[in-house]
Amino acid sequence: MGILKKLMVAAALSAAVFSTAAQAADAKIALVVKSLGNGFFDAAHKGALEAAKELGGVEIIYTGPTKATAEAQIEVVNSLIAQKVDAIAISANDADALVPVLKKAMDRGITVISWDSGVAAEGRQLHLNPSDTDLIGETIIKLAADHLPDGGDVAILSAASTATNQNAWIDAAKKALPEKFKNINLVSVVYGDDDSAKSTDEAKGLLKSYPNLKAIIAPTTVGVVAAAQVVTDENLIGKVNVTGLALPSEFKKFIDNGASQGVALWNPIDLGYSAVYLAYDLAVKKEEAKPGAKLSIGRVGEITLDDTNSAPMAAPFTFDKSNIEEFSKIY
Repeated sequence: MGILKKLMVAAALSAAVFSTAAQAADAKIALVVKSLGNGFFDAAHKGALEAAKELGGVEIIYTGPTKATAEAQIEVVNSLIAQKVDAIAISANDADALVPVLKKAMDRGITVISWDSGVAAEGRQLHLNPSDTDLIGETIIKLAADHLPDGGDVAILSAASTATNQNAWIDAAKKALPEKFKNINLVSVVYGDDDSAKSTDEAKGLLKSYPNLKAIIAPTTVGVVAAAQVVTDENLIGKVNVTGLALPSEFKKFIDNGASQGVALWNPIDLGYSAVYLAYDLAVKKEEAKPGAKLSIGRVGEITLDDTNSAPMAAPFTFDKSNIEEFSKIY
């Protein structure tokens, strides 16, 4: 009987500890990314954990599919609904396809925001753009144009054809061309689906189809690395400049070897950090997402929502030979 009593006491203590642990988090916030194994999103995860530590009582569930498809993200979201998370912050593979499942989540009382790549307004409460869309579009063209004083042919290697952010940036880039870059000729837009192998094949196809190509612009961290590797492997350094949006840590070697003269990006650590702050504001503090609302994003600052309940986080920053070493040690 003595042993049995001790076991019962131990079980009771264990249950109490488990109960305390289960109740420790004020909020479970799911950071849903386009695909796992992507350096950009791994960096965003670091920022999310930083925000959770600052806020206190926040559990981060970092998740996403292995392939960047809407169907795979829908499965992930359904799983999170079953887990009864408090908030979902998602970088969407498709603006429209995810709406029904995210509406289902909101109907269950789950806070839903999008970040990086947006969801249609009816499928979320707010959207955090990494930067101003028009400014990003102009920046990616300027990165190529700055090294083409006489102009020339350029092509864009994007992620998925359904990626909201990519399409918005490309539209903005096309708009900027006749206004500010009249001697730059955009010959093609192709899609690598944020897959390294497919992006490599698409880059090779561009070089074969357009022998006078002067630059490949890839507004995707996967595509820009793939394109730069192709230019390196095919001994086209100095003939074709690869630029776009890149993580300094992943891209430093291509700045160093001359395959690229420079790239840009916002800080993905700040982006994940800001997304968690916003999800927490809505889920725990019960802030209302409405046009004109000012919301804190912690150490990054403050955003003001526009008529679509969207806001930019910060301006993109350019990385080149003068600073790539420094920033490659950070993210």
